[in-house]
Amino acid sequence: MDDRRAVVLDFGRVISAPKPLALFRRYEEDLRLEPGSINRIMFDDPAWEETLVGRRSLDAYWAEVGPRLGLRTAEAVAAFRARYEADERPNEPVLAMIRRLHGHVPLAVLSNAPKGLDGWLKRWGLWHLFDVVFCSAEEGVRKPFPQAYRITLERLGVAPQRALFVDDTPENVEAARSLGMPSHCYRDPEALRAFLTRYGLKV
Repeated sequence: MDDRRAVVLDFGRVISAPKPLALFRRYEEDLRLEPGSINRIMFDDPAWEETLVGRRSLDAYWAEVGPRLGLRTAEAVAAFRARYEADERPNEPVLAMIRRLHGHVPLAVLSNAPKGLDGWLKRWGLWHLFDVVFCSAEEGVRKPFPQAYRITLERLGVAPQRALFVDDTPENVEAARSLGMPSHCYRDPEALRAFLTRYGLKV
């Protein structure tokens, strides 16, 4: 086991920038949905869970959830999907920290994500920065189940106590802590920088 620190980061809303609430409200207005309903429709659904563990393709997921969003044709579903994905942005302050850490500590992505996470990282020019990329749909297991963390740690070759974990979901953070990983619930870049600095990393 490597005795250096390692850093393990979630992808959505950590490496990728959190989408502002106003953007979701525009989606809802354009789709004529009730305020605050789009995330429930899209993500509080068994189809999303199946997509996250690789039992359903992302294409099949959109084909199922599209009509629930009021999208009546395959063309309408494809257009909204393209819009939704185009609105994803890298979280530049976090990426600046990752780039400063690259080459000094092992880095990993541990993400609950559909198949295709590698494509996002490559399109954004980030793939080469990470020693390990764990995508739940590729592996068939997601956070907060312990196996997702253990696989990532084994591939990094570090003990839990040496791996700093960053995620924006409290449940995932608590699961990492229960395994002995020092963990941070991401809210803003400044707090993340303070967390990493506390463990001796220069960011």
